Amino acid sequence: MPASEFADDAAFRLAVGTLLKQLMVQLDAVDSDGLEARLTEGNLQITFEEDGSVFVLSQQTPTHELWLSANRRAAHFRKVGGTWNERDTAEPLAALLSRLISDKLHLAVGLRL
Repeated sequence: MPASEFADDAAFRLAVGTLLKQLMVQLDAVDSDGLEARLTEGNLQITFEEDGSVFVLSQQTPTHELWLSANRRAAHFRKVGGTWNERDTAEPLAALLSRLISDKLHLAVGLRL
């Protein structure tokens, strides 16, 4: 596993806070009443009206990872080369989250980070 790109936990938390705020702004702009996003410190929760399911993206400070719980599965993201990638598949966070949200909403959603 590559070493963390963050000098310390404070730098990690700052980067995650910025990332989650960017995602929140983009989710607020999605043209659908079918989702509700809520941001708390270190966590982003996305609730889908159609089936009541919830996606949670949360910071994991000890490992400097972001964990995504979605559709009864988990994905773990590390920042590598400036991009948040899933640690096992290397899929970028923006691509995976865009695909999952698009599938839920039956609407093309293209998140950018």
